[in-house]
Amino acid sequence: MGRARASRALAAFRPLYATRLATFGSTVVLLFALMAVFGPALAPYGANQQVYTDARQPPSLERPFGTDHLGRDVFSRVLLGTRDIFVLAGLGTLVAVLVGTAVGLLTTYLGGATEEITFRVFDSVLAMPALLFALLLLGTFGPSRNNVLAVIAVAYVPIVARVVRSVVLNVKTKDYVAAARMQGESLSRILLREILPSVLPALAVEGALRFSYAIFLVASLGFLGAGVQPPNPDWGLMISEARNFVSITPWALYFPAAAISLLVIGVNLMAEGLATALGRTP
Repeated sequence: MGRARASRALAAFRPLYATRLATFGSTVVLLFALMAVFGPALAPYGANQQVYTDARQPPSLERPFGTDHLGRDVFSRVLLGTRDIFVLAGLGTLVAVLVGTAVGLLTTYLGGATEEITFRVFDSVLAMPALLFALLLLGTFGPSRNNVLAVIAVAYVPIVARVVRSVVLNVKTKDYVAAARMQGESLSRILLREILPSVLPALAVEGALRFSYAIFLVASLGFLGAGVQPPNPDWGLMISEARNFVSITPWALYFPAAAISLLVIGVNLMAEGLATALGRTP
């Protein structure tokens, strides 16, 4: 029984290593995930620990990423900031996928005015760029972790719902769905047992892509001062703080920027490999 479960678990992750690029991307994401989990135990200094005598030190063996203008260890701040990125972008994406899937499944299967009104509202939300929409909401409710999380979910629910809708429109006319209705199966059983399995491949790819966009959105909001507030080691906030001292401590800007780029590239490559393995176009 244990071996069978282990085999099924390995089979679930096999698509993430279907190609060389997917393997690279999945490995990068895994390493960042480990940093998010074990970062607090591995960081040699606190996120806001200042050593004034070591301010503006370039990268060295003792300080791999150097120190910023306040004497804070850049390596420790990048390491500790990984958890914020994963928690905010990951949870926001998860909520968006769950809510978008539920709304897309139910409204599209029911059809009629419910579907029409729901997706016209979603179209109006999608007419505005995600960053502008996020700034509008955060400007109204104020910047905080919880609000950033809510903004990511609200911004991406319409996109996920539209992806689900495109699949459900095709699946709900299939014979096996009609047979389930004729047998008197409940609405929830039809949606979860008959239709949802056909949605999962597209949903897996879309979820990975939304995660990459959410990472960039969190960093962008931090850079603009509308996301996570100081003195938290948010990568976007670190870039914003370091840009005024780029001629003195360029490494304080380059390393968090590199972390954002590498993680976004890794997630996108992972999504591309997942799409290839599942026979879909990302």
